[in-house]
Amino acid sequence: MQLTSFSDFAFRALIYLGTLPEGELTSISKVTELYGVSRNHMVKVINKLGHAGFVTTVRGKNGGIRLARSPETIRLGAVVRALEPMQLVDCRSPMCSILPACRLKPVLQEATEAFLATLDHYVLADMLSDNAALQKLFKSTATAEPIEITP
Repeated sequence: MQLTSFSDFAFRALIYLGTLPEGELTSISKVTELYGVSRNHMVKVINKLGHAGFVTTVRGKNGGIRLARSPETIRLGAVVRALEPMQLVDCRSPMCSILPACRLKPVLQEATEAFLATLDHYVLADMLSDNAALQKLFKSTATAEPIEITP
């Protein structure tokens, strides 16, 4: 299974927001500069995260973005469910001729549920706690090049 870049960018944004002091605002521009990603794409990501209740956006001169909830309450599985179309195959487009007898779709559904169940074991705080290397990266990139993240 592969997540879209939309979820990838969402996780990146949440990880950065999770390192900020509680209540501190940052900007979408800061997040896009930090990771070297498209601002237009990140605006869509933040908007979706806001609608899903993970991020709060504050408009105005002193506005910005921040986590809407504590990192301990943000389950990784919930983030994926909010952002990804979790249907692995669409048997109706184009119409599959074996649909009435197919046993693949329930297997794929079971696999998807197992994937999400694993992600549900983790919260954003797990990605942040005791992670001095992450804090160091964010501090060192304040004036440096964007962070290169490779799988």
